[in-house]
Formats: sequence, structure tokens, C-alpha cells
Amino acid sequence: MWLAPGKGKVTVNDKPWEEYFGKRFLYSVMMKEAFVATNTSDQYDVLARAHGGGLAGQAQAVRHGVARALLQLNAEFRKALRKAGLLTRDPRVKERKKYGRKRARKSFQFSKR
Repeated sequence: MWLAPGKGKVTVNDKPWEEYFGKRFLYSVMMKEAFVATNTSDQYDVLARAHGGGLAGQAQAVRHGVARALLQLNAEFRKALRKAGLLTRDPRVKERKKYGRKRARKSFQFSKR
């Protein structure tokens, strides 16, 4: 995640966010939430790298990264970002596969006879 002074251009994995996320309005709102909370819209360009998960998870990761980068630029943003809930990382991770099972919880088909 890189923030640079600019016009508010968001680039994810070397593509404009409209092309990368397929013009889904919700993802654009999600990514710009940190700028709206701190009143810094159109002041910084964002260059982000995202991998793994789905598009929604990647959009949330970009949002979290933007919030943390803004916090490093100016510590006074902490209160506004914390109030908007942008500094809390989503703690959910994939559950590990268990032995004797197909996946974490899925079992093989049980046959009585």
C-alpha cells in the first residue's frame, strides 16, 4: 500500500480500480471510506497490491491499508478512523484441514451397511 500526494487516483495491481473491481459501486465506496472519514478526498493517489481471497476481501484489505497509511501520515486521524471502524483488522482466517476428513469440517460419506 502506497499513498502519494495526487488527485485521488486508485490503482490496484497495476490497474485502475474500475477495471480491477469491475465497476462495482460498493467496492469504490468501501475503498474511499477512510478518505471520507478524514476529509482528505482527492488529496492522495493510492497504489495497492492485493492477492488472495475474493474481490470483496481485497477491497476491504485496500480500505484497511489506506486507513493505516493515513494514520502514519497524520496521527490526529486516529480518532476519526477508529470511530469509523477502519483500523480493526478482520480476524477471521481459514480453518485448517483435520485428519480423517476431506476438509476442515466436511467428512467422507458414512455408510451403515
